[in-house]
Amino acid sequence: MTETISARAVLLDMDGTLVDSTAVVERLWLAWAEPHGIAPETVLSVVHGRQGHQSMAIMLPDRDHRINLEENAVMLANESKDVDGVVAIAGADALLAALLPFPHAIVTSADVTLMNARMGQAGLTVPSLTVTAESVSASKPDPEGFLLGAELLGVDPADCVVFEDSGAGIQAAHAAGMRVIGVGPHATSHQPTFHVDDLTQIAVVPTADGFDLTIR
Repeated sequence: MTETISARAVLLDMDGTLVDSTAVVERLWLAWAEPHGIAPETVLSVVHGRQGHQSMAIMLPDRDHRINLEENAVMLANESKDVDGVVAIAGADALLAALLPFPHAIVTSADVTLMNARMGQAGLTVPSLTVTAESVSASKPDPEGFLLGAELLGVDPADCVVFEDSGAGIQAAHAAGMRVIGVGPHATSHQPTFHVDDLTQIAVVPTADGFDLTIR
């Protein structure tokens, strides 16, 4: 069944939405967690979609947050250097190309260096507007990043559509008052407004007031 979503702007998460970085994320985070005795299933249920220092705070709630910030800086540097296995989500390049005439931005929990490293490894062009870890004071599931993206694009949040894969990201988009297209098999459990298996199911169709996103 075809679904049509009217929009004036698109906000795109990166990890799990435009690029598949699962292999490196899990490799580095499980190595970080092992000395702390944190179960792998706990790690994998927490780290996706959040800034690293927030993930650390959730898993080690009694630890001085200053340590989390320091270790997160190290983690980001390691992630930026280790891009082995990072690939584009199917259809990501075509979607980014189709959105070029329209307002759109990446909203990611990664910092600028990591975003550029992963997008480059995946062979994807970074949009001219991005909201990264440096841009916000609060990580997803806080809606700050998505609201800032809408503000910078000059579009009302209700007219934005978010592409997200993680629970934290989908929660943030809903909190921002935006419709959400969940991407991939794990997104369905987080109640996105719509769902696709990958980005090959999306078509961008110009309209008089903006554009439609058609889910095929």
